[in-house]
Amino acid sequence: MASVLVVEDDQFVRSALIRHLTEASHTVRSVGTALEALREVAHHRFDVVILDLGLPDLDGSEALKMLRGITDVPVIIATARDDEAEIVRLLNDGADDYLIKPFSVEHLSARMAAVLRRARAAGAEPPSRVLRVGGLAIDPLRRQAELDGAVLDLTRREFDLLAFLAERPGVVVARRELLAEVWQQSYGDDQTIDVHLSWLRRKLGETAANPRYLHTLRGVGVKLEPPR
Repeated sequence: MASVLVVEDDQFVRSALIRHLTEASHTVRSVGTALEALREVAHHRFDVVILDLGLPDLDGSEALKMLRGITDVPVIIATARDDEAEIVRLLNDGADDYLIKPFSVEHLSARMAAVLRRARAAGAEPPSRVLRVGGLAIDPLRRQAELDGAVLDLTRREFDLLAFLAERPGVVVARRELLAEVWQQSYGDDQTIDVHLSWLRRKLGETAANPRYLHTLRGVGVKLEPPR
């Protein structure tokens, strides 16, 4: 059983996909726009995303690039376009597979199973050194973080940010370094960091006004340290 996000604006196709996936014992959430999809993956963990390209607010190819900025969840493109050059570009941009409409539910099931097998095989790595900061335990290889024994539901970028800071407990890390190392950007908007810090704080049960683990030094940077 997998957790699936269906991103499809055609209500008939969307309903059929939801019905089929639910009957196959998958857990399904669905949205009809790219922005809704981005919100979903930012706040929920999925095993696979089925992404339509013809969305009303944003072309699916642009949505794919934005998804890849916040999550490494496998993405299967569902499209009526059969241009080979575009399909190659989508795969190079981070899609894991594609289906050309119309397709059968059996074809979808087979492609999903293959993508999930590859994702699970890639995750079957040896145990790694667990980073510990107070009640936090972060396993970089398994990409899992726990707080006081409870697993944290983190997005890809939230985990990367937390792990990067956990490798340097008590050290103030400059925002420029965070952009370069976590976001792989030489420059950018500080608001990007602030938004992710806010989401991360919420999941750690703290606020900027009453921090426990994450401490911001205005004009300097951010540090992670155990509560005192």
